[in-house]
Amino acid sequence: MGRTATLAAWRPDPGNPKQQVAMLVDTTECIGCKACEVACKQWNQNEYRINQELGTYQSHPSLDAQTWTLIKFIEREDEDGVNQWLMQKHNCMHCSEAGCVTACPTDALHYGDYGVVTLDQEKCIGCAYCEPACPFDAIHVDKSAFRQTAQKAGKCTLCFDRISNAMQPACVSTCPTDCIKYGDRGELLKWAYARVEQLKAMGYANANVYGDKELGGLHELYVLLEKPEVYGLPVNPTLSKRLTFWKYGLQPVGKAILGAALFGMVINWFAARRTFKGGHGPGEEAEAPASLHD
Repeated sequence: MGRTATLAAWRPDPGNPKQQVAMLVDTTECIGCKACEVACKQWNQNEYRINQELGTYQSHPSLDAQTWTLIKFIEREDEDGVNQWLMQKHNCMHCSEAGCVTACPTDALHYGDYGVVTLDQEKCIGCAYCEPACPFDAIHVDKSAFRQTAQKAGKCTLCFDRISNAMQPACVSTCPTDCIKYGDRGELLKWAYARVEQLKAMGYANANVYGDKELGGLHELYVLLEKPEVYGLPVNPTLSKRLTFWKYGLQPVGKAILGAALFGMVINWFAARRTFKGGHGPGEEAEAPASLHD
């Protein structure tokens, strides 16, 4: 199915922000051209930094605060000893139960329209709590020497500014093989499971869909030829119970205590101001100043 037909069949409704959209990457069709990386950088006006690592064909060793899309190359031998190249487009997964949202103390990260995990950089304080909370290593705070302004987190936005205006994400629109598909999440999943059955019939016994159930459902879905761990994807990722308790248990209590303390300070300030205004207490007559000649 070509890109135009895909969008026509699965076109999201920009007027329905409750609709769940997603990107689906059919890794079997990826040729590693990295056009998606370039499109992501260009559209988001992110900095390009030469940061190569020996022993890899990747343009960047990993995602960072200025690199939101990355083609990962995996070279391995299959069960028959045949050399195999696997490729995976890696970016924020826009989890329905996101560790970064749970960890963020300022609510700079939150669940937005269409199922997108949104980052408000104005609220971001650069604490980097989101980094270890993400099981996909997909969000990072910019600590580079290149950065002259305050440290802020950066990650894929699912091109929210484009999809909210009935456009495709930049990476989708530039993919030459149509391996990156965008549309209604439910419809994409139907296509993905049908594709897996097709691949299994072709002899790829380990073909599978990734992202359907993980962390409440991801909005970055995959058709994989091999098991998720081969691609470095976590199997059955879960949120830390301590992190969840901190976010939804301790943090609200702490905010309530702080609010009560501030309210008490304001009340005490007004009471003190009323009591000592003019140098006398309530109900007391102000003493006339003594004559300078007495």
